[in-house]
Amino acid sequence: MLFGRGCVEEEMESGASSNTRNESCTSTTTTVSKDCSWFSQFRNASNPWMARYAYGFIFLVANLLAWVARDYGRGALTDLERLKGCDGGRDCLGAEGVLRVSFGCFIFFITMFFSTAGTFKLNEPRDSWHSGWWTVKLVLWAVMTIFPFLLPSGLIQLYGEIAHFGAGVFLLIQLVSIISFITWLNDCCVSEKYADRCQIHVILFATTAYVICLVGIILMYIWYAPQPSCLLNIFFITWTLVLLQLMTNVSLHPKVNAGILTPGLMGLYVVFLCWCAVRSEPDGENCVRKSDFAAKTDWLSIISFIVAILAIVIATFSTGIDSNCFQFRKDDTPPAEDDVPYGYGFFHFVFATGAMYFAMLLIGWNTNSHHVMRKWTIDVGWTSTWVRIVNEWLAVCVYLWMLVTPIIWKSRQANAT
Repeated sequence: MLFGRGCVEEEMESGASSNTRNESCTSTTTTVSKDCSWFSQFRNASNPWMARYAYGFIFLVANLLAWVARDYGRGALTDLERLKGCDGGRDCLGAEGVLRVSFGCFIFFITMFFSTAGTFKLNEPRDSWHSGWWTVKLVLWAVMTIFPFLLPSGLIQLYGEIAHFGAGVFLLIQLVSIISFITWLNDCCVSEKYADRCQIHVILFATTAYVICLVGIILMYIWYAPQPSCLLNIFFITWTLVLLQLMTNVSLHPKVNAGILTPGLMGLYVVFLCWCAVRSEPDGENCVRKSDFAAKTDWLSIISFIVAILAIVIATFSTGIDSNCFQFRKDDTPPAEDDVPYGYGFFHFVFATGAMYFAMLLIGWNTNSHHVMRKWTIDVGWTSTWVRIVNEWLAVCVYLWMLVTPIIWKSRQANAT
């Protein structure tokens, strides 16, 4: 099966074992001592769990640099206008500046992917490279961030086209990770060990999820479909309600019997995606009543932008350590003490595709070098709207496929015998 159900359990076990592997901070063959400070572990490249926060910080800085290049580059980065390939700043700032920063971030993480993929043991040299050598890697990241600004505009535009597909890969990986977590949580609650204790909690969580879904749908009707002429938004919101009902009916079907919790949590996800979709519609549309209020309150736009940036970083960070959920075969063998706690190569690959993803959000999926985005906005434009809607529909299809696949498989086995 594509989705492993013990992802979080394996991560917790790996994290626990990674903290009890050695009693020396300076050992190069094993990891962490309980008596060592986090700074000593970080400095001596002995804690891969600590290293991921450093990569997350680098990714956050890249997001902020891309935003500065887009919104404030022409005032703050005047020296770029002197570069021959920048054409007076036109090809190095604005939307293309975002792509150049994204390209540098992508090169860094794809380099880390190729240099750490296939690392299985903590005493390998590649483990030390992943968890340490920070001075070298910071210099490498700085060089790779500057390097794209020396490239011709045509090459950056080509990267922008490729970034569409890379961002799509990131969304697909994130989708699989979210559905896998929901499935794992439901399996834990209905297991024999926790079934009696979790029964009330499951009912409470599921009821709360459905109430939030219905409230969200009602608010979307009020804010984004205030007029009968808003047919597209009415269709988006109504179809989301239909999909929520469909997921619930299939999950509660006697042959499936998957319970009420998973469709409730999936409902939260699809309602959130629908809200993101209608919210991404360009300003000036009569069906986006909320936009007039947001235009008058700049502080709300700033807060929304900051939350969106942090959400990108957190989503990339959490998805990157979820490699166990993408195993085609579930391995029940407990991890050894010297096994790596998470897949290094997968971690860096997710960050590489995440670099493409944040670029698409900051430029509204429009790679036109002279495309202009309003300050303090993110993921705005009709392309952004349709990307979110398609992502929502795909999420429902994947979830329903997960529900009916076991039944189809059992039916085929019965016919074969």
